[in-house]
Amino acid sequence: MAAETLCLVDGSSYLFRAFHALPPLTNAQGEPTGALYGVANMLRRMMREEKPTHVAIIFDAPGKTFRSDMYPDYKATRPPMPDELRVQIEPLKKLVEAEGYPLLCVPDVEADDVIATLARAASRRGLRTVVSTSDKDLAQLVDDHVELVNTMTDTRMDADGVKNKFGVWPNQIIDYLTLVGDTVDNVPGVNKVGPKTAAKWLDQYGDLDAIMADAESFKGKIGEYLREALGHLPLSRQLVTVKDDVELDLTIDDLDMRPADPEKLADYYERWGFKTWRRELAETSDDVAPVEEAPPPEKDYELVLDEDRFADWVAQLEKADVIAFDTETDSTDPNRAVMCGLSFAVEAGKAAYVPFGHVYPGAPKQLDRDFVLDRLKPILEDPAKTIVGQHFKYDLIMLQRLGIDVPGFRFDTMLESYVLDSTAGRHDMDSLAGRILERETIHYEDVAGKGAKQITFPEVGLEEATPYAAEDADVTLQLHAKLWPQLADQEGPRAVFESIEMPLAPVLARVEQTGVLVNAERLAKLSNEFATRMAALEQEAHEAAGQPFNIGSPRQLGEILFEKLEIPVIRKTPKGAPSTAEDVLQELAREHELPRIIMDYRALSKLKSTYTDKLPEQINPATGRIHTSYHQAVAATGRLSSTDPNLQNIPIRNDEGRRIRRAFVAPDGFRIVAADYSQIELRIMAHLSGDDGLREAFREGKDIHAATAAEVFGGTPDTVDPDDRRKAKAINFGLIYGMSAFGLSKQLEVERKEAQAYIDLYFSRYPGVKQYMEETREKARAQGYVETVFGRRLYLPEIKSRNFQRRQGAERAAINAPMQGTAADIIKRAMLDVDAWIRNGREQDVRMTMQVHDELVFEIAEAKVEACSAAIAGIMQGAADLSVPLVVEADSGENWDQAH
Repeated sequence: MAAETLCLVDGSSYLFRAFHALPPLTNAQGEPTGALYGVANMLRRMMREEKPTHVAIIFDAPGKTFRSDMYPDYKATRPPMPDELRVQIEPLKKLVEAEGYPLLCVPDVEADDVIATLARAASRRGLRTVVSTSDKDLAQLVDDHVELVNTMTDTRMDADGVKNKFGVWPNQIIDYLTLVGDTVDNVPGVNKVGPKTAAKWLDQYGDLDAIMADAESFKGKIGEYLREALGHLPLSRQLVTVKDDVELDLTIDDLDMRPADPEKLADYYERWGFKTWRRELAETSDDVAPVEEAPPPEKDYELVLDEDRFADWVAQLEKADVIAFDTETDSTDPNRAVMCGLSFAVEAGKAAYVPFGHVYPGAPKQLDRDFVLDRLKPILEDPAKTIVGQHFKYDLIMLQRLGIDVPGFRFDTMLESYVLDSTAGRHDMDSLAGRILERETIHYEDVAGKGAKQITFPEVGLEEATPYAAEDADVTLQLHAKLWPQLADQEGPRAVFESIEMPLAPVLARVEQTGVLVNAERLAKLSNEFATRMAALEQEAHEAAGQPFNIGSPRQLGEILFEKLEIPVIRKTPKGAPSTAEDVLQELAREHELPRIIMDYRALSKLKSTYTDKLPEQINPATGRIHTSYHQAVAATGRLSSTDPNLQNIPIRNDEGRRIRRAFVAPDGFRIVAADYSQIELRIMAHLSGDDGLREAFREGKDIHAATAAEVFGGTPDTVDPDDRRKAKAINFGLIYGMSAFGLSKQLEVERKEAQAYIDLYFSRYPGVKQYMEETREKARAQGYVETVFGRRLYLPEIKSRNFQRRQGAERAAINAPMQGTAADIIKRAMLDVDAWIRNGREQDVRMTMQVHDELVFEIAEAKVEACSAAIAGIMQGAADLSVPLVVEADSGENWDQAH
């Protein structure tokens, strides 16, 4: 490193990057802090890594610049700065100055111009200069003394780096930018000339002047575009050229790092909620008072290795009213894992770990597993005991596999947090401990290592394992002490917790343990078929492209679509590359063959890798079945999700998905029965809105889409044509999900005005729906949340956002969440009722095997299919008392697909 280093930070660039890269962070007062934190964190990191002797943070000054005088449309298409970002600018500047960084805002020019002026001056002095930015325009400054660093992406560019990234050298960047243009700043380039073409031309001609001089020799459409651009290219070149002679009232020598003001910093850190930095400052500065914090609770964690100490703990457990309990195993799959120990706590700060399966060289003698479980079984099976866990469904499966049931399992801190506020963040123990107890926990990686060197928990030494395992029980107990009083005070959420979520956990544990049977040979055959079809599609794609390319590479696909085939770019990625995302390809496929082929290839590839290849590997050798994991605390609206495998995403509307479902089979003597709620969310909309027209249609058993088509387009439900019914179906479901006229126009492939006319006509026929939507938005704005029929709440922190897109998203969620959440509650209530029916009647011939969206799947003995199917449908229909009937369609077959 050179003796002196100047670091120039493009504050304006990082302000926007930090704002869009980080989630919408707020302080305790609800004020936005994401950009403030992101930029401040970047500056701390920059100082730590670069250790500059001179530094300046440069921001754009408010108002127009000389470029606006040259070209009034310069940056005219930029959207206004979001209010959430605007309010963070002045606090950030004050924070920067309190840190001791020289800060520059020069009127009439941009931050880039100030940076260029200082960088050129530093180069003349032979000073090493680091420009910290994410702005590609500043690549023109790179020379032997200047390099670019993007702290947010950990990339740096010298001259070779510029050449590798852009395909041109730094002294060609201005011409490169001129040819490509800049849609963000509204600088016109050459139509259809992208980065590859610009780099190719500059490599061939050397500079823009030579290209312009030879414009007549360029053939085809691209030549026409170049000649059309000749009139504005000189102006564009001026606009993208940074000004390196700005008059400044300081020199580089004035940019020494200044002493920070610790007292101001402490105030700012306190004000904006940067607690960790505030603590660090108190530890390093005598001028800052220590943070007043409650003393951490004492930790009394005991390793139990002998029978006497274990007996003492058993006596404590027998006397305790509330016990926090946790198991330790060798796997995250509870249906395959082997237990190696367990922990418990009965008072805050005091817990024990009882190992019985740790195996490593020099491991001490441990108690016998059966001895431990035999003595704990009466306590765990005592219904008078209250057992608390964190994600206890896992522990429940582990214990049930060993013949222990836990009727006193009444509280799960994960579910307490989730029901209180599903949108507050993650609900795992480490996250909850940090958010609620302000406590940093021991992470699994801290004791077991990371990556390829990670060991299993039975291999962890007991000195490390004990504080980790005992802490799990201790923290769970403390979380419950904080969460339950909050939940108990809220009637609706408490009812959801006590009558739906908590009793559902044991039901899900039983469903997971039952598992589902799959035909591995059928899946292997499907994999081979998919591979053959994928190879054929790849060949089709190469023919459509006119050349071979890597079909799995978004970059190469983008080059083919948008450069070679000159298809207009619809959207760009955050890094500025043309997007080849699924929705983009779907739109392009309406007019172009290659995007359709790519979509078909991707769909098959996903099904092959996710299901036909992977499902056979997930068969449990002990049971011969697949055992998914259901997650209660993931989806904000209350929907269950599943992983390993994800059963929710197997398509039902295409042949490939249905063929995968055919591999889910019934065992000998049984049939698969699928019981599915019919149009449940539309029925909930009819109930919630109270609209007479919708209610009447459902009460009379009409085809709701045909009925809507008749209302909107005229005629009777019996006479509407299929196209009108399709449009009505799109409207029915679209409005539930808050679809705008723009979204509906894209789905129906009609003009926006026509889509809006359909929506207006719909609301005129179903006025109760419109009134419900308006009232729901208002209620959400007033109270900050919406509720399901059963009291589940969805908080909407963005409902009053000044950012239109965020606010609009929150309003859509406000309308949809009561319906989707109520549907989730209903099927959960149905699972509880069906499980009770199975267990109370000791129906050994009925097994609940899957829950997928609005559907429950069973294995039922062949002789009982008809009677049990009817009973299950009746139970599911009675899971809620709505103003319109719930309808359940149940069918059976040898496999899952036939049961539909």
